[in-house]
Amino acid sequence: MADVDVLEEFLAGGHVDAPVFELRPDYRAMLLAVDGIVPGPSDQVSDALLEAARAAAVEALEGRPVDEVPHVTAWREAYRAFGAKPQRTRNSLEALLRRAASGLPRVNRLADLYNAVSVLHQVPLGGEDLTRYTGAPRLVRAAGTEPFDTIADGAGVIEHPEPGEVVWCDHTGVTCRRWNWRQARRTQLSDETTTALFILDALDPMTDRRLHAAADDLVAHLSRLGPDVRVARRLLTAGTASTSTPTAEGT
Repeated sequence: MADVDVLEEFLAGGHVDAPVFELRPDYRAMLLAVDGIVPGPSDQVSDALLEAARAAAVEALEGRPVDEVPHVTAWREAYRAFGAKPQRTRNSLEALLRRAASGLPRVNRLADLYNAVSVLHQVPLGGEDLTRYTGAPRLVRAAGTEPFDTIADGAGVIEHPEPGEVVWCDHTGVTCRRWNWRQARRTQLSDETTTALFILDALDPMTDRRLHAAADDLVAHLSRLGPDVRVARRLLTAGTASTSTPTAEGT
């Protein structure tokens, strides 16, 4: 098990490149590094949380289309800013909201948990296996040569982002394309994941208060996934990305 110092050291290397902030100066990334998770399949608790999220989404969408949800609208604008077509490649929040009426997916209790929090707080939220990282997470505008390990037609393939595309990456390659669209196979959560990285992505009109509330809710649920769950968090913003200090939490 990693101690909190190790989690903090990992987050201290997290970085958002200046060209990303030039696209959206209002962008904020909340990073959570979590250890001590006891993995397991979907269960009654995660199912109930997903059902609560589904019901909240249906209520929130009553009388308006998904693309008019304020945070979804902001992310569609961000996608257009780097050349993506949001009607073809939807951010993770929009993709989940569009599935809410027919039911949110059940994966395992860890993925179920963060998907539910994403929908309940209307924030794009990704989760990855931290032990599969080589180096710290970085958000950059791609050169177009970076490898992206994914699945196409049922088989593993290596693809590459478009030049200028906003991607999360580590020293090995892309971990998530188009800001928060599709995660790499290499770092995806599994039924054996015990140490994870979560990234919450915020744009105006989502306030810092709401972003912290979403992170607090996620931590509260994660803390129930084991007796020794430990959490470190770091907020990256245009003004503090190079100087902010991770904070630690634990049970």
